[in-house]
Amino acid sequence: MKIDLLYLNDVHGYLEPHPEVFYGKNGPYTEVVGGYARLAGLIEQVRAGNPHTLLFDGGDTLHGTLPVVESEGEALLPILNALAFDAMVGHWDFGYGPGQLQQLAERLDYPVLGINVYQEDGSLFLTPYMHRQVGEVKVAVIGICSHIIDKTMPARFSEGLKVTSGAEELPAYVRQVRGEGADIVILLSHNGFPQDVHLLKQTEGIDVCLSAHTHNRLYRSVRVNDTIVIQCGCHGSFLGHLQLDIEGGAVRDHRYTLVKVEEQLTPDAAVEALVATAVQPYQSLKETVVGETKVLLHRYSTLNASMDNLLLASVRYATDTGIALSNGWRYGAPIPAGKITAWDLYNIVPMNPPVSTVELSGREIRDLLEENLERTFSCDPLQQMGGYVKRCSGLRVNLRIENPRGQRIQEIYCGDDHLEMDRYYKVAFVTSQGVPPGVGQKRQELKVTAVEAMTEYLKEHSPYTDAGKDCFHLV
Repeated sequence: MKIDLLYLNDVHGYLEPHPEVFYGKNGPYTEVVGGYARLAGLIEQVRAGNPHTLLFDGGDTLHGTLPVVESEGEALLPILNALAFDAMVGHWDFGYGPGQLQQLAERLDYPVLGINVYQEDGSLFLTPYMHRQVGEVKVAVIGICSHIIDKTMPARFSEGLKVTSGAEELPAYVRQVRGEGADIVILLSHNGFPQDVHLLKQTEGIDVCLSAHTHNRLYRSVRVNDTIVIQCGCHGSFLGHLQLDIEGGAVRDHRYTLVKVEEQLTPDAAVEALVATAVQPYQSLKETVVGETKVLLHRYSTLNASMDNLLLASVRYATDTGIALSNGWRYGAPIPAGKITAWDLYNIVPMNPPVSTVELSGREIRDLLEENLERTFSCDPLQQMGGYVKRCSGLRVNLRIENPRGQRIQEIYCGDDHLEMDRYYKVAFVTSQGVPPGVGQKRQELKVTAVEAMTEYLKEHSPYTDAGKDCFHLV
C-alpha cells in the first residue's frame, strides 16, 4: 500500500501569501507564495487521491506574525483545525508560557507531542507519542520539541519546565512503540537538521524523520542509516510530500517532492475566509507606507542580513549609539525592493519590543560574539543552540568560522579603530536575546519600540540602501 505524508515546518504564523526568496543565476529574487488557504487546497487534492494520507506540523507555528502574536496563538486555532493535522511539536509555540500552550493544545483537534519536556515533578508536560492506524499499517509518531527552549529562549518559555535533547529518551520510545505493534515509526522533531542527523546516527528503528527548526529547504530527501529525513523551508512557502511504498509492514521505496505553494494553486474557500477574518483588523497597516527600500530585505543569510541591518540602523538612530545588537532570528518574510509598509515592519519584529541600552566593555562584546559563534557553528550539533549569528551594527568583525571555540574572531573594529577590551561602549539592543540579562552595566529600557524606531529612521533615510552595513566578514 501507499501512504502519503504531508509536512509543514516553521510557518511562523504566516497566514497569507507573502514574498519568498529564491535564487537564480543573477542572485536572489522573490515570488509571492504560501498561505494557509493555498496549502489547504493542495492538501485536499492529495487526500482526495489517497485516503491513506497523514499531515504533520513541525512547530514554530503559533508565533511569528502580528495577528498570531497579539492573540497569543488563538487566531490560528480555527485555521489549523480546518487543515486537520495529525500531530505537531513546538519551540516558539512556548513563547506565551507553558500555561497558554496547554490551553491552545486543548483546543486543537490533534496532539502536541514531546518526549523531552518535563515538569518540575519529573512528569512529561506533553504526550510523548501517538499511534495511527492507516489501512493495514500501524504508524507511530514520536515527538521531540526544541531542546533550546529552556537554554537560550526568554525565561517565560520554560517556566516550570526542563527540556532535554531527547537523545537519551528516544531509543527507549522507539522500542516501546515497536513493542506496541508499530510497523512504521516517524520522528517528528524540532531540534534542527544537524541535531536530527546526529540523533539518527545513534538511534535505530526510525523509518522517517520530519525535521524542523533550521529552515533547511531540502529538495531531496536525506538518508541517515535507514531513516528518510526531510525538512521544508519556512513560512508555509513549501509543502513536503513524501510518498511511502509499504510492503510487509516496512518501507520498500519512497518518493519525495518539495512542493512550492505558488499562486497557480486553487485556495480552499473555507480556509480563505478564516484567514480573512484573522487579518481583517490589520488592513490599515498594510495600506500605510512608511518608506522605501532599494534592496531586498531578508534574513536568509547566516552571517549578515539586510533586514536586520535596517532594524539595527534604526535602533542606533533612535538611541544615538554607535553599536547595536539583536538576535539572529530566522523568521520574517522577505521585503522586496520598493515600498515598505507598517505591516512589513511588524513582520520584522512582531513582538515590537522596547529598545534598550547598556554599557558593555570591549571584552564583554567580544565574549558575547564568540559565545554566539560557538552556538551557531559548534562541531557538536547539540551545542548549536541559536538561530543565525547574532546581528550587529557599528562593528566590523573579521572571523574564521573553522577555528575552535573562543578563537574565531581575528579582529573587531569600531569605526577605524580596534575595539578596546577595557573601554566601555554604549550599546543599543532589542530583546533579552540581543544582550542577555546580567551582562554589562547601566541597563535602561527606553519608551521607543522597535517598530517606532524603524518608522522614524525611514522618515530620514528613505529609500534605504544597506550600503556598507554588514558586520561579519570571513577572512
